[in-house]
Amino acid sequence: MACVCGHGKENYEKYLAPLNEVFARFGREQDNLIPILQEAQEKYGYLPQDVLSEIAENLGLPLSKVYGVVTFYSQFHLEPRGKNVIRVCTGTACHVRGAAEVLKAIETELGIKSGGTTEDLEFTLETVACIGACGLAPVIMINDDTHGRLSPDSVAAILHSYRTKTEPAVAERAS
Repeated sequence: MACVCGHGKENYEKYLAPLNEVFARFGREQDNLIPILQEAQEKYGYLPQDVLSEIAENLGLPLSKVYGVVTFYSQFHLEPRGKNVIRVCTGTACHVRGAAEVLKAIETELGIKSGGTTEDLEFTLETVACIGACGLAPVIMINDDTHGRLSPDSVAAILHSYRTKTEPAVAERAS
């Protein structure tokens, strides 16, 4: 299969190295499609078109079948996701206690809508029906951390604590 990324054969082979590790682990049996997709997504962070094409070709499946499985299960993602996944509970308890305002505050702070990912791939924002922490409503989860009893004013500080710390620019260090 030729790379659609336009980076040449050698770079494409490097790009596929993680996928080849997955094939080495699971083989090329069609029955292993879902675990192969899961491992490939873990390696790449999402399932790029090139990876889906390689999986289809290596398992002897039509690309449409692989794509159908990926789009059926919500665990699979066709677009890059942020390092930090924010899940805002919109269940009844959270709703009546102000989840919509908390969601709006997060959207404003990050400059994205629910379902979106920030350009720097730092955050992905999602809504979920229930987190199961109704006593802490309104609640969000960031990765595996639960944050409850939120207000729109508490959002900025929480998000700031998850932002990647970057090195100061060379010019700033020199001064």
